[in-house]
Amino acid sequence: MTAASIAGSGARPQLPEMDGRPAGALDVVGLNGLRNIEFGDTEDELTRRGILRTDVDACGPSLAGHDTTSPIFVDDRLVLLWLGDATRTPEGVTAGSPVDEVWSRYPSARELEAPHGTHRFAGLLARRGDRAYLFLHDGRTVRKIIVGYADWAQRLFEEGHSPC
Repeated sequence: MTAASIAGSGARPQLPEMDGRPAGALDVVGLNGLRNIEFGDTEDELTRRGILRTDVDACGPSLAGHDTTSPIFVDDRLVLLWLGDATRTPEGVTAGSPVDEVWSRYPSARELEAPHGTHRFAGLLARRGDRAYLFLHDGRTVRKIIVGYADWAQRLFEEGHSPC
């Protein structure tokens, strides 16, 4: 049930040049969330504020102004953000960053091995309190970043991952 809930959340990520922002414009996501969007916010609250959109052709709701970032809700609460390529951490890590850069900026990150017999990426979980960044990588380069509640990021990694 959890995997189904997680898998059904989020918008289809688009390429950065397709989301209307000028090249080089990056959103910054911290361990509390994005500007005007915090982990723990409800779907109703975000919809009322005009941030959560359900009127787009996607596999789930999307965030106004953050077209490449997919929200993941569990029990009506925002628990994770599946980041698009046009988003970076406050420490400057983006999809495409070298894994060595993640290690240098998050030295206490914990290595997560991809399950044997799968074609999934390995991960680095950089946890601070109850929040974390999950950097999915191919051994050399960060391919995807997920941020939010650490327990949900760990669970997403273990059970499989996809915003759709």
